[in-house]
Amino acid sequence: MSTVLVYASKPDVRERVLAAVGRRPAADLDEIEFVEVADAETLIDAVDHGEADLCILDAEATPSGGMGLSRQLKNEVADCPPTLLLVARRDDRWLATWSQADGVVGHPVDPGTLTDEVVRLLRARSAGTVVRRPVVNTRAH
Repeated sequence: MSTVLVYASKPDVRERVLAAVGRRPAADLDEIEFVEVADAETLIDAVDHGEADLCILDAEATPSGGMGLSRQLKNEVADCPPTLLLVARRDDRWLATWSQADGVVGHPVDPGTLTDEVVRLLRARSAGTVVRRPVVNTRAH
């Protein structure tokens, strides 16, 4: 079974993610156990203790947004699971590079797009493939 943490401050956002992906998004993957998380402290504790195979983070969550949490997890947790950001504004997609997120989808979620990204990231995680995007230095030398 794969454990997917769904972080959002609003319950309806978490519910839409669960409904969109479902418990078995692909025949070759294990069933998913979703853990709904509404606060940053619980999310960080769960990831720090290896309790997640994937984190879906709402970039619009308050008071701690998913982008900042993604960056914090990637920089502080040795074997950080993949992170998938939900972004409301198309212009915010570039921030995913800063946040070191492994995937980005629009919000409100399109069930097909979200499911495809979840499947991609869970397959990579189960295969032991590094899914973390490389950090690109944008400063000129």
